[in-house]
Amino acid sequence: MELEQRAAWLLYERRKGLMGMTRYTHLLFDLDGTLTDPKEGITRSVQYALGRMGIEEPDLDKLTPFIGPPLQVSLRERYGFTPEQAQEAIGWYREYFTERGMFQNEVYPGIPQLLAELGAEGRKLIVATSKPIVFAKQILAHFGLDRHFAHLAGSELDGTRSDKADVIAYALELAGFPPVSACLMIGDRKYDIEGARAHGMDSAAVAYGYGTAEELRLAQPAYTAATVRSLAELLRG
Repeated sequence: MELEQRAAWLLYERRKGLMGMTRYTHLLFDLDGTLTDPKEGITRSVQYALGRMGIEEPDLDKLTPFIGPPLQVSLRERYGFTPEQAQEAIGWYREYFTERGMFQNEVYPGIPQLLAELGAEGRKLIVATSKPIVFAKQILAHFGLDRHFAHLAGSELDGTRSDKADVIAYALELAGFPPVSACLMIGDRKYDIEGARAHGMDSAAVAYGYGTAEELRLAQPAYTAATVRSLAELLRG
């Protein structure tokens, strides 16, 4: 009898945990490294921009850290660019990105189905990305993901709102200021986790993106999902 009671208690706890995820009525998704794999497009755009600035980098793998953070931050931290040099490089980046790089991109398998299921459950889905809105909108439409989202929050071409905390603040404004306890930020880099924390919001890190295991561990998200499938299992109410 004691073993049966123990089994029943464990089942109750499991169900309670799953039901607990339904309190997140508003799900904020990062774009790059979370919904889509933009490696080729972003790294080739950075490679092109660096080349125009007199820096040759033949190894695209060395440029994957540019996926996620605001470009001006990465250019300053990784190449010591001044604000003026970073702005010039961003102009070259956007030249390549607009013409080719934007769609050198792939949706992670399982993402469209997951978004459809979450929408059918009545969850409000929001994109919260540091990418300029003008680019994010085209990417979402190109892959047919835009129909799943109630709102799109991103940065502006002049760099306004490139910090993730500012993006999340804008997303909350667009959504009508839901309680942060009902919101979950989902992303692959520490910037997503830290941005959520700045608002007292829970976060889920996806380990299939471009944040290293150490980066995500130190960021201390509330949840971690290794794959799209495990993310679906985590979020499914």
